Amino acid sequence: MSLRPLVSSASAVLAAVLALAACGGDSEGAASGPQGDTTGGGTSKTDPSPTPSSSSKPGQNTPPPAGSNDAGTPPPATKAVRFVAMGDTGSGDPGQYKIANAISAKCKADGCDFVMLLGDNIYESGASSVDDPVFQERFETPYAAIDLDFFAVLGNHDYGGEGAGYEFGKGQNEVDYTKKSKKWKMPSAYYHFVKENVEFFGLDTNKQMFGQDAQQRTDVAAWMAASTATWKIAVGHHPYYSNGTHGNAGNYDGVPLPYVSGNKVKSFMDDVVCGKTDLYFSGHDHSRQWMNVSCKGTELAVSGAGAKSTELPGNNPTLFQSLELGFLYVVIEGKKLTAEFVDENANVEFTHVINKP
Repeated sequence: MSLRPLVSSASAVLAAVLALAACGGDSEGAASGPQGDTTGGGTSKTDPSPTPSSSSKPGQNTPPPAGSNDAGTPPPATKAVRFVAMGDTGSGDPGQYKIANAISAKCKADGCDFVMLLGDNIYESGASSVDDPVFQERFETPYAAIDLDFFAVLGNHDYGGEGAGYEFGKGQNEVDYTKKSKKWKMPSAYYHFVKENVEFFGLDTNKQMFGQDAQQRTDVAAWMAASTATWKIAVGHHPYYSNGTHGNAGNYDGVPLPYVSGNKVKSFMDDVVCGKTDLYFSGHDHSRQWMNVSCKGTELAVSGAGAKSTELPGNNPTLFQSLELGFLYVVIEGKKLTAEFVDENANVEFTHVINKP
């Protein structure tokens, strides 16, 4: 979110909710993609298959024909999956360039396969069309030196209204921009993809804020249930728990009103994500936090300091938190996941390791 007063922001969202109610709103699932689309949902009209990065080539996970290996020969080991995750990036300000330089340094030193953008990709009110110059100013130019795929999900600012997030048609402009950009990857408003032994689920939490898009619930739940990946990672914009100024889902900005509070986001997370994935990465609050409390076993991290920072007034237990600019760097090798919070100078400030049995 922007640094506008929180009361003003909440009022804008409430006004949007009332406007939707007055006109009947958008029926749940009305903006969802074709039935049976197992890669992307939402409003996409693009080819839903994301372009594989250097860490995942077509066919590399296809099992050999029966009898091609001696009995008992173990399958080939999967390659490491290395990626950056950060949100709230699209300012075009010096902070965004600082983090871009830090990512370049980190990836040069340790290797990266792709970047995950966790929403608010285009401040302050999203893109007006696929030809809007904001894509150049707030994405292409700042990250020109980073030759990687950027898989993005939508945040409230991407849906316009200066963060109120009610201009639902604007999200499609970022989906359609996938056709124009070599590195921007958003096959749909929500989608999933596999890299080696990891399955990623990109969520549209802004639609859930307004209680929209029941089809997303159905699709994502089915994708997660069908996944055979060793690791399942969900990414979205709105946090479940956060010590930032927006706070926890169900009580966002301390405003106990339906929709504005994020009660619909909490319900979506409780029903669809928590306990179904290993981790959930989000942004929205402009800070970096690794929570020391999970949702039904799903570990939670906030990485929303990709361009600007805000305070940390909350008191949820954390393993690490910082209001300084930076990003999350993750390496997954087999059954071991190593996550690092990296600052604007490419220094590692925190390391967290998860080992699966």
